Amino acid sequence: MKKRATEKESAYAQAGVDIDAMMQGLKSAKKMIRRTATRGVRSDIGSFGGLFDAPGTGKLLVASTDGVGTKLTVAAMAGRHDTVGQDLVNHCVNDILVQGARPLFFLDYLGTAKLDGKVFQEVVRGLCIACKENGCALLGGETAEMPGLYPPGEYDLVGTIVGAVDRKAVVTGEKIRPGDMAIGLRSTGLHTNGYSLARRVIFDQAKLRVNDRLPGTERTVAQALLAVHRSYLRPVTRVLKRVIVRGMAHITGGGLLDNLPRILPAGTNIVIDRRSWTVPPLFRFLQEQGKIEEREMFRVFNMGIGYVLVVREKDVATTLAILRRAGCQPAPIGYVAEGRRKVVLG
Repeated sequence: MKKRATEKESAYAQAGVDIDAMMQGLKSAKKMIRRTATRGVRSDIGSFGGLFDAPGTGKLLVASTDGVGTKLTVAAMAGRHDTVGQDLVNHCVNDILVQGARPLFFLDYLGTAKLDGKVFQEVVRGLCIACKENGCALLGGETAEMPGLYPPGEYDLVGTIVGAVDRKAVVTGEKIRPGDMAIGLRSTGLHTNGYSLARRVIFDQAKLRVNDRLPGTERTVAQALLAVHRSYLRPVTRVLKRVIVRGMAHITGGGLLDNLPRILPAGTNIVIDRRSWTVPPLFRFLQEQGKIEEREMFRVFNMGIGYVLVVREKDVATTLAILRRAGCQPAPIGYVAEGRRKVVLG
């Protein structure tokens, strides 16, 4: 979609990623995709995971596909490839967890110009570590050498996960009501989103190198940017056993602003109090160094909140206690109100 001359291009678009264009493309493709639906399909395009009925089992299969993105470029710069496999698996686990599913198996795809055996082994090691931690079988995958398609030394990494949830236990967000509370779980960093903009700010504008200390922190740039995308499976599963969770969101591409509306029913919005948690120094550095507007920061990055649960107000104390015992740092970050399906930053 062509921008009017008077529109200011976002920092993310200047870094090569146009969220609005992607959203418009998905909107245009939805009609075609819906025509492929068979009798087993139980979800629409735009859900975190696709739901498919497994007849005779009482369960729904939940599937999701995602990639690591340009975090791979940072891994190549740092010469460290053992974390990106963990990033991929954990990201996909969180996506299907949103609907209450536990992972069953995982498939990966690695495409490159020429396969480097050492890099391949490190990537697979990371995949295996995360699959083991999440109780998920690495069932298989595909490795493709395509000279000319990828620059020398670079590769792409994508994965597909399949999980299952009892039909009666699936979490859809449709029962969210005004007065419900949003509880945020801390992220470990950027996770796997916003790296095109982060790389532009850190390496092109700030002129930092991977082994330099990141200003405002005690970590190097590589340590900060390659922090493993956290899996929320164990703590959230503990909550699901004790509390009625009305909705969940994995805060990935689109940040809080685009991901939370995906679970809201019509006639509701969600008010987020930006003062309810401390935004980590990495995000503030990116904002100040890149001169990025606050609203765009909340649309590109997770801002320190990697996952959100929506529960009834009376269940907040119990939910927080369970999460703290599970080693999390949860924070009530907002509430549901009447309104148009969107996020209001307070």
